[in-house]
Amino acid sequence: MVLSGRLSTEVGIKTPADKYFKLYASELHELQNHCERIHHAKLHEGEEWHDTDTVKHWTYVIDGEVHTCHETIEEVDEQIKKITWKLFGGNIDTHYKIFKLILEVSDKADGTAIVKWTVEYEKISEDINPPNGWMDFLFKNTRDVDANLVKERIAL
Repeated sequence: MVLSGRLSTEVGIKTPADKYFKLYASELHELQNHCERIHHAKLHEGEEWHDTDTVKHWTYVIDGEVHTCHETIEEVDEQIKKITWKLFGGNIDTHYKIFKLILEVSDKADGTAIVKWTVEYEKISEDINPPNGWMDFLFKNTRDVDANLVKERIAL
């Protein structure tokens, strides 16, 4: 019986890696302004969005259904542009014992970048499906964020 798994997707973006990573590393509260599938984000516990002790509350749409969860930052490595978040509570706990999102952003030689999203999870039972809807959610959000950041860059 396999309950643990890992799903990954890579998305090419036009935004430079530093700028894309900065949004997630130091401007996470702005994410809801870039993605139509994220309806609301707020601090649940703590006062600083990017402190590892802070808990955020998210409301978002996956597969046409509204979901909620809490999130904390587990690790940030600015040198390699990697962030790991732990998600829990709300809809996450009804399906998973462990649920982590990992973002890695890297530059390409042509001035564009690659965004890699990984979801690590442990299901609460065999009857639970892998979080495939999350991969579509992350892919579409990456496209939305990239389009908005490119638009901002052109406007400057």
